[in-house]
Amino acid sequence: MGRRDYEDDPDAPEANSLVPAASAVVVDEGGRVLLQRRTDNGMWALPGGRMDLGESIGDCAVRETYEETGVIVEITGIVGTYTDPGHVFAYDDGEVRQEFSICLLARPTGGTLRTSDESFEVAWVAPDEIDALPMVASIRKRLDDWRAGAGPVVR
Repeated sequence: MGRRDYEDDPDAPEANSLVPAASAVVVDEGGRVLLQRRTDNGMWALPGGRMDLGESIGDCAVRETYEETGVIVEITGIVGTYTDPGHVFAYDDGEVRQEFSICLLARPTGGTLRTSDESFEVAWVAPDEIDALPMVASIRKRLDDWRAGAGPVVR
């Protein structure tokens, strides 16, 4: 299913759904960040996705990271909360979701790097290489917030 991101765009469709989601900035011992190239928009992104009933936001980030990248992680902190009503995702099926995401900090504890149905490329990326990668503004904000090291942010 295709997806289009809109940020502060007056032509964006009106949101018709709000779904809690988690993403993870996973940092290895060498300081590299785990990123995936998404199949729905071709952009680089953090692993993450919608929270299921019966799971915590941390469990969601752990599950989504493993499903999308093959890497098992442990949550170590929080990067920030992202709930901007001006940021919506429009899906091919007609859902237009308002952003509601908590970005957590994690470290790898196992697993094997692999792609999934949601990612066609997965890589460990040095922080100084992130700016050159194509990604939507909301993911770049999360990575910039993490690199700034200012502690949890609320957006």
